[in-house]
Amino acid sequence: MRKIVVLSMISLDGVLQAPGGPKEDKSGGFKYGGWVAPYSDEEYDKAVQKELAHPSDYLLGRKTFELWANYWPKHGDIWPGINEGAKYVFSKRMKKSSTMVTGWKNSVVIRNVADIKKLKNLPAGKEGSKGSDIQVWGSSKLIQLLLKNDLVDELKLKIHPITLGKGKKLFQNGTIPAAFTLTESIVTSSGVIIASYKRAGKVKTGNLAV
Repeated sequence: MRKIVVLSMISLDGVLQAPGGPKEDKSGGFKYGGWVAPYSDEEYDKAVQKELAHPSDYLLGRKTFELWANYWPKHGDIWPGINEGAKYVFSKRMKKSSTMVTGWKNSVVIRNVADIKKLKNLPAGKEGSKGSDIQVWGSSKLIQLLLKNDLVDELKLKIHPITLGKGKKLFQNGTIPAAFTLTESIVTSSGVIIASYKRAGKVKTGNLAV
């Protein structure tokens, strides 16, 4: 079974909205687009490049897909994998015959949770799939659906030393209780915690010894 891996840049208060630039996502009156830029350094960039180089397929929400479809086909030299990998756009509105879908190779529209579960069970190389994992970038609404249905196998987070106060968040109402195990972590010179977590069963409770 393939893993669904959520990759997010978040603030200390869990905001993931518009990390890349001022025009990325202004919805809800968000004014801090591009808040990640001041924290980029050699360690940070190396971690990002490692994630981009991993052979994967991609599960994206409609808005993220539309944003990327207007950019990445023209910049394949930066990230060849995004053009070569299968791209599954989760949308109940987008037409499968949309020129945005047909114009970006290896793009497919899926409609529901059952479709996502089928993707997890689809071996790499079958029915257009390319990668051993399925990466999720951006796509805040889609992430909520995945968390609610316990479909997230790994979290790869870049936790920035900043609070933003408002904006779309990684964890919202509906996230199920779940345990994770830390598998890798570094702290960059700019104070960003880059941490990877994998699912580790149910939440355990007990009495704290003092």
